[in-house]
Amino acid sequence: MLVTIVAIILALGVASRVLADRFRIPSVLFLIFAGIAIGPEVFGIVSSETFGGGLSAMVGVSVAIILFEGGYHLRLEKLRESPTALTRLVTVGAVITWLGTAAAVVAFLETSLEVGLLVGALLIATGPTVIGPILQVVTVRDHVASVLEGEGVINDVTAAILVVVVFEVLIAGDGSITHLVADFAWRLLVGLAVGGTVATAIWFILNRGNSRPCSAPLHARLIVLAGIVVAYGGAEFLASETGIAAAAMAGFALGNVDLPYHEEVIDFLDDVSVVVLSFVFVALAALIDFQDIMALGLAGIAIVVAITMVLRPAVIYLSTTGARFTRNERLFLSAVGPRGIIPASVATLFAVELQALGRPQEAQLLAGTVFLIIFATVVLQAGLARQIADVLEVSPMRTIIVGGGRVGLSLAERLEQDGENVLLIDFDPDAVEKARKRGLTALEGDGTDADVLEQAGADDAKTVIATTPDDDVNLLVCQLAKTTYDVESVASRVNQPDNVDAFESLGVHAIDLSMATAWSLENVLERPSLSAWMNELGRTGDVQEIEVTATDLVGKTIADLNAEIPDGVIVGLLTHRNGATEVPTGDHELREGDRVTFLGQTDAVDRAVKRFHPHD
Repeated sequence: MLVTIVAIILALGVASRVLADRFRIPSVLFLIFAGIAIGPEVFGIVSSETFGGGLSAMVGVSVAIILFEGGYHLRLEKLRESPTALTRLVTVGAVITWLGTAAAVVAFLETSLEVGLLVGALLIATGPTVIGPILQVVTVRDHVASVLEGEGVINDVTAAILVVVVFEVLIAGDGSITHLVADFAWRLLVGLAVGGTVATAIWFILNRGNSRPCSAPLHARLIVLAGIVVAYGGAEFLASETGIAAAAMAGFALGNVDLPYHEEVIDFLDDVSVVVLSFVFVALAALIDFQDIMALGLAGIAIVVAITMVLRPAVIYLSTTGARFTRNERLFLSAVGPRGIIPASVATLFAVELQALGRPQEAQLLAGTVFLIIFATVVLQAGLARQIADVLEVSPMRTIIVGGGRVGLSLAERLEQDGENVLLIDFDPDAVEKARKRGLTALEGDGTDADVLEQAGADDAKTVIATTPDDDVNLLVCQLAKTTYDVESVASRVNQPDNVDAFESLGVHAIDLSMATAWSLENVLERPSLSAWMNELGRTGDVQEIEVTATDLVGKTIADLNAEIPDGVIVGLLTHRNGATEVPTGDHELREGDRVTFLGQTDAVDRAVKRFHPHD
């Protein structure tokens, strides 16, 4: 019977992932509803007795795999996108979330401070189990994604350790604050040390091993999987609830070194994580007791409001102050903070512990509150994440570059510096790896293959650019982008001048490589200052263009506009609705559909663009 139940859970998990990809909705929404359907509240296939005492071990190892994968994807280059905001979010922000949640629980549910602190510790965590599926269907700029991913992994570790320390010190122990801090630091240190040691061992084995080339990728995958279990089990042997920290640390360490068979390991981890995430989320969702949730009444709703609409926005706005987040990106981060596996799994464990201590009402309160927050945030925040991103316009359309050679790589870096959401495609694994080492998003594949372009998101792309040294390849890429995916803006490098007409007949912006080189050389010789400044675009200087759509621009003159933009930037060009471009005078009056080009210092240009187009 147990095998049948596991098969049902896995089947539901895979079906949830397929539906999520089909409807572009985070898979956790389907997973939680699938779990509720097979739980005691509906069909009764799964109950708390189904797995006996083995559920906590299965969940623990599964979460370790998920957190290892989350840590493996946390590249230092990505974390450097918003280091200050992330540091604040996982330190001061975590403390505010903990204490604020505890205060809300104590105030609305009239329980003890110790239980409030226990619930607050659990609800610090967001986690890659819920953030990962969201970022698979919602494309945000790198600095936003890095904050969400970093918060998920780090705060999962914090919550897993803190909740154990709070229980053992404040509820079952002597209540000493000094003991609490010391115990938290000790468990964190144990987890990080074990994770770092296991990562070192894996790296050494994979780099110094003598596996045959044909079997080496398989061995790498198996060694990494064994390392995850060893890291988790070894840390748990030394101190309870430290295995999560060990797994996350091992993943982060290995993800930031030159590991053999890196791509094979990533693909393997992605596949395994899908399976274990499906199992864990469905299994734990099946254990939701709606009687515990209903018993909270209006107080439960008040707690949901306090956490999602007061605490989360306050923490986000405090953490991102002075950073490069736009107002809408802050609102998006405030609206998306769903809770996942760590609160669900650990809440179940400590509800049993409170029962054993003769405190059944507090056990019911703990389970009910935690599962209510998980259910509410997964349904409302994770389920509506794409719609929230669309409304706030924080999901930039993708720019796809086919060709990872010198031209494509340089273009991708410059566009990334301009804030574009760039994906590079190349069939050469070395070119893909080189791009990734430079912090770019890259996909290995043939850009002339419609399936590869679809995987890259060509159906929603803003721009497709072909930069390979083969005009036939470039022409085919442009044809697919134009005819199959109806991409609005398509551009291409043209290596042979005679082929320019073929590209332009398709409506492609054709860049004749020989003419572009001649133009650049002419600028260097005839206009050296301008040439030097153009080469610095995106660094010390920048040029950006906006369309006149805002009501506060239509009808204004260039002189009015100059008075409102920051020092260090000027209006360089004005393009009229009919396509005519000129250097404007102060008397020119702006009309809807005109395009204004700002030229100046990078920061000043950025502020000017955001002044009139805040969501850009």
